Amino acid sequence: MSRLSRSLFLALSTTALTVAAPALAKHHESAKPAPVSELVNAVDIPYEEFTLDNGLKVLVHTDRKAPIVAVSIWYGVGSANEPKGKTGYAHLFEHIMFNGSENAPGDFFEPLRQIGATDLNGTTWLDRTNYFQTVPTSALDVALFLESDRMGHLLGAVTQEKLDNQISVVSNEKRQGDNRPYGLVGYRQTELLFPADHPYGHDTIGSLEDLEAASLDDMKLWFTDHYGPNNSILVLAGDIDAATAKAKVNKWFGAIPRGKPIPQLNPELPTLDAPIYEVMKDKVATTRIYRNWVVPGLNDPDYTPLDVGMTVLGGLASSRLDNIMVREEKNAVSVSAYVLPFVHGSLVEITADVKPGEDADVVAKRLDQIIADFIVNGPTADEVQRVATRDAAARIAGLEQVGGFSGKAVALAQGKLYSDDPEYYKKELARLASTTPEAVKAAMQKWLTRPVLGITVVPGERDEYQEVGAGIGARTGVLTAPAFYMQDGEAAKGTVTTPDRSHLPPVGEIPNVDFPDVETATLSNGIKVYFAHRDTVPMTRVTLSFNAGTSADSSDKLGLQNFVTGILEEGTTSLTSVEIAEQQERLGANISISGGRDRTDVDLSAVNPNLDASLDLMADIVKNPAFKADDIERIRVQLLTAIDREESDPASIASNILPPLVFGSEHPYGRGLSGNGTRESVSAITRDDLAGFHHKWMHPAKATIFAAGKIDKQELVSKLEMRFGKWKGTGKAAPAKNFDAAIPEGQGRIIVIHRPNSPQSMILAGQVLSYKGSDDLLTLNAANEILGGSFLSRINMDLRETKGWSYGTRNTVLRGEDRVLYTMRAPVQTNQTGPAVAAIDAQVRDFLGENGVTPVELERMINGNVRELPGQFERTPSILSQMQGDVMLGRPSNYAETVADRYKALTAAEVNKAMADAIDPDKFTWVIVGDVSKIKTQLDALDMPIEYRGYEASDTAVNSESGSNDSAEGDE
Repeated sequence: MSRLSRSLFLALSTTALTVAAPALAKHHESAKPAPVSELVNAVDIPYEEFTLDNGLKVLVHTDRKAPIVAVSIWYGVGSANEPKGKTGYAHLFEHIMFNGSENAPGDFFEPLRQIGATDLNGTTWLDRTNYFQTVPTSALDVALFLESDRMGHLLGAVTQEKLDNQISVVSNEKRQGDNRPYGLVGYRQTELLFPADHPYGHDTIGSLEDLEAASLDDMKLWFTDHYGPNNSILVLAGDIDAATAKAKVNKWFGAIPRGKPIPQLNPELPTLDAPIYEVMKDKVATTRIYRNWVVPGLNDPDYTPLDVGMTVLGGLASSRLDNIMVREEKNAVSVSAYVLPFVHGSLVEITADVKPGEDADVVAKRLDQIIADFIVNGPTADEVQRVATRDAAARIAGLEQVGGFSGKAVALAQGKLYSDDPEYYKKELARLASTTPEAVKAAMQKWLTRPVLGITVVPGERDEYQEVGAGIGARTGVLTAPAFYMQDGEAAKGTVTTPDRSHLPPVGEIPNVDFPDVETATLSNGIKVYFAHRDTVPMTRVTLSFNAGTSADSSDKLGLQNFVTGILEEGTTSLTSVEIAEQQERLGANISISGGRDRTDVDLSAVNPNLDASLDLMADIVKNPAFKADDIERIRVQLLTAIDREESDPASIASNILPPLVFGSEHPYGRGLSGNGTRESVSAITRDDLAGFHHKWMHPAKATIFAAGKIDKQELVSKLEMRFGKWKGTGKAAPAKNFDAAIPEGQGRIIVIHRPNSPQSMILAGQVLSYKGSDDLLTLNAANEILGGSFLSRINMDLRETKGWSYGTRNTVLRGEDRVLYTMRAPVQTNQTGPAVAAIDAQVRDFLGENGVTPVELERMINGNVRELPGQFERTPSILSQMQGDVMLGRPSNYAETVADRYKALTAAEVNKAMADAIDPDKFTWVIVGDVSKIKTQLDALDMPIEYRGYEASDTAVNSESGSNDSAEGDE
């Protein structure tokens, strides 16, 4: 799989691999990585299993580190189970099952927010549907009530109105995905790779016609045929034991009747008769070349060697494709290769994004040559070991989380559902341990010499988008990604007492969060160290944070910080970029360099046996960058391509245009939120500029270290002192950032960016508040949660659940060192753009007027924020993030432990006043990215000043008058 998708299904090893590693520079010779076996010995998820009389399979894992329990339920039904004429049913029902059950009417997220649930969502893909949430231990009965009620008591709550509404919601989910660059490729891949009668022969997206034709009775029959307890797996992981779990699960699920048996699928693995090559046009920055094969499913012995092979080819930072096409020949700006695992056949996908100016046909030919050579010769033993080590470290890190998208509950559930073995991950470890270069080569020669599907997406205008009307739509989910609910029989045997479902179970006492004690130290050169001890996994995380960020870029050097962070891992005075990547892979370490508006961070995640060597590598990267001319030009091309991509992505367009409009172009925050700068600024950046930023801004005088892990504080401080304590930097540090630039007065206006054939319009509104990030914004954030900052907020529920115009909206209080930006984001269907703006504006004014926060909203907000605290800091990255925020914003280190009492004390009047004091509905600047030819009439009806950009019409007054007068009058 790719670097990203491997987290879906990590394969690890419990046997040491021993190979000779290439020689490194002298001062790196001591960096001897621990054997893989030493890393994976810690990879264990103990569990107990039982099955109810009705067939519900239950797995229980005990983890007492926090008073929380992950509840993860997996149904063995996905789009693969949909027959002809019923495509799209699985995902549509995933949505419907969030809309209330017979004994829990209303949105499922209402009671979950009341109990402080975290890591909650639902997804549908080819082979399954799953729902998950992590809840306080004392609220577990509520979660089990809700999950059992929608399993056994759903149909009485399913109405035609709910069905119509959710069809509308998923139609906007589809539009949102289709609207992204390369967003239509997945449909064509499915159509060409699989026969129409194969279970995978249609995307999880399904068919619009099938959904339109579905009756309420059709949908209810689909549910009774597929969602019985005997087709389900429930995993409880966290602060619970098997005896307690058995009593609770039997109470809530035991009386649900067994469902129908699900027919077993056993399709043949499809093979193309001959190679297929197609070209598609899309509004993209650069040509992308795809190569695809369908290969055996995840339980086949050949899956693991194929997975290893594709990771070596294009999944490692030091992959063959990266080294050859990106670093050496420079004919591609990015590459990838991975195997996406499914039960009835997996997908090999190899991609290359062509460097602008290169001949795409020549690059495609070169890509095919590299693939062919790799199939013939295979990987080296060292490459195979690096894959094993990297994955072992990733699995260890994953042991911190009990639920969510990739925690321990997921590993157990996937193994049980897909392979009938909760410990299947251990079998995968053993397979990886025994995988040899010869096995990889044999598997590739067997499966990747079959006819290939080659799709090339070239820049150009898409065919006109086939829009769907309001309230009617098709669902999302494609071959390479599942569909998410939101942005993040016979009678049972035996005697079972039916539980009381007349009301939700009571929530017991929930303890306040016990945030780790933060200890401090100071290195010899003055660098302050903040440390929190963590016992969960044998890992240490270190962040070297510099007071820099994109706000440190001068107005004539926009994009400089991102350029520097992009090039630091490309070589030091002693190591090449390839050697840096390979060393991280051997160590199971992950070093990443990134920056936001206010800080530039170097992050290290290391397994403790390899911590010393990992810190050596981190220090070398930070202190000794080479800034070689060849690397500079390669990263420059990548940045320029990223800028071009942003200009074709609606969300990026809006988020880059809004800040200079509201902050002014001279303010450090008046730059695009991506921080990539412009083509002109990036093209002009020199080596001296890069070195100057590094010397002045990534200087020890501007550095702070944050660390957490299973290590003694003094031991870690000694290691940090050895690497960073004597570091003096080069020259003087930069002076403090200057935020004195005048911020223009907010003005109510609309800026419209024309994007032809957009299936959606992206709406982004914002205004600069009078507050700074260090001000106390807890009450404002509480008010924002109710107005627009959460799934249950007024704006999201109105536009998504009531009107069905959007897949999801979100208001944000964006804080930093200086002034706070308040934004409202809403991707909406094209034919409701103007009404959506009016609806958002009306919701804001209504909240500020006579309809402030209600008692129900206040109670939900307070309960949710107080009760979610124990689950917020389950993972070390969350603790480090809180530590960094506390230091930057001047808060005490135990701040997280103080907020519960403050939330409990909030009143409706205080919440209303916080929002009324913060925003003025007449001062929002609205940026809308969409097809002006389809939305102009709607926007003109809003009676707001409008400026159209990039729209050429036969009536030139559209641009000239609205652009000069900030008015749309007379445009038509």
